[in-house]
Amino acid sequence: MTTVQLEYVVAVDTYRSFVTAADKCFVTQPTLSMQIQKLEDELGVKIFDRSKLPVVPTEIGVAVIAQARIILKENARIREIIADQKKEIQGTLKVGIIPTLAPYLLPRVLTAFMKKYPKVKLEVWEYSTEQIIQLLRQEQLDCGLLATPLHNPHLEEHPLFYETFVIFAAKSHKLADKKVILPEDLDSKDIWLLNEGHCMRNQVLNICQDKFGLGGEFKNLEYNTGSVETLKRMVELNEGYTILPELSLQDLSAKQMNMVRFFKTPEPVREISLVTHRHFIKQGVIEAFKKEILASVPEKMKAKKTRKVVDILLEKK
Repeated sequence: MTTVQLEYVVAVDTYRSFVTAADKCFVTQPTLSMQIQKLEDELGVKIFDRSKLPVVPTEIGVAVIAQARIILKENARIREIIADQKKEIQGTLKVGIIPTLAPYLLPRVLTAFMKKYPKVKLEVWEYSTEQIIQLLRQEQLDCGLLATPLHNPHLEEHPLFYETFVIFAAKSHKLADKKVILPEDLDSKDIWLLNEGHCMRNQVLNICQDKFGLGGEFKNLEYNTGSVETLKRMVELNEGYTILPELSLQDLSAKQMNMVRFFKTPEPVREISLVTHRHFIKQGVIEAFKKEILASVPEKMKAKKTRKVVDILLEKK
C-alpha cells in the first residue's frame, strides 16, 4: 500500500470518475486504474463499484476511503511540521471566494502576499457560497472567503472583518433626501437585487423584510445579475436603488458617493470570514494569508461594535 494509491482512491471518490481523477492526478487513466486494482488485490476487497455511472464506492470502500483521507492528512502534517521548523511558508494554497467580495478585497491582498511569500503558489476561484462549502468538504479547496455564519458543523469559521451595507440610490429617488436610512424606509418596487443563489441577495432581503416581507411586490422588470457593478449601473441609468457592501465604494467618484446613504445604528453588516474544513491542514500558509488580509482592511472594519450581522440564510417571520 502506498500514499500514491491512496491519493488515487481519494481522487476517484471526489470526482466519481476514473478519467477525471486521472486528469486531476496528472497520470493516464490506465495507470490510475492499475494502481487502484493493485490496492484492491492487496486488501482483498473492491473499493469501487465500476458497474455504476458515476462510479460509487462499495460499502467497505466508504470506510477505506475515509481512512485514506485521514492517512493523507497526517502525511501532509509531517511536511507542515518540517516547514514550520524551518520557518518556511511554501506550497500551494487553493482559495475559493464569493464574487461579491473578490473584486474589492483581492486586489488589496494578492500582490503584497505573493511578493512576501514567493514560494507559495496561490490558486483562486470565484464560486457561490454553496459551491465553496461543497469543495471545502471535499477538500478540493484549502480555505474560503465568504460571508458567515454558515451554520455548518463540518467547517471552521475565522471571522476577519465586518463590512457595512449601504444604500446606493438615484438622485431622483426618495431615499436620496434622507440623511440616514431605516429598514422601514425601503420600497420593494424600486430595489435592484442580485439573482438567486447569491448569499448577499438573502442578506439584502433580510434587511428589507421588516418592511415588505419575503413575498413583496417587486418591479415589473426582472434583471438577473451576479455583479455588484451591474447593480450600480442599473441605479445610475434606470433610477431606483440598491444595497451595496462597503468595500465596493472604494472606487466611486465624488458624484457617485453623493448617491450613497448609510443606515441608522445599528448598521447592518456582513461578517466576512476565512473558512476551512474542521480538520484543515496548511496552517502556516493559511495563517499568513489571513494576516495579509487583515493588514489590508481598514481598522474600523475589524470590530463588530454597534453593528448587526445579517444572516446569509433567509429569515422566516
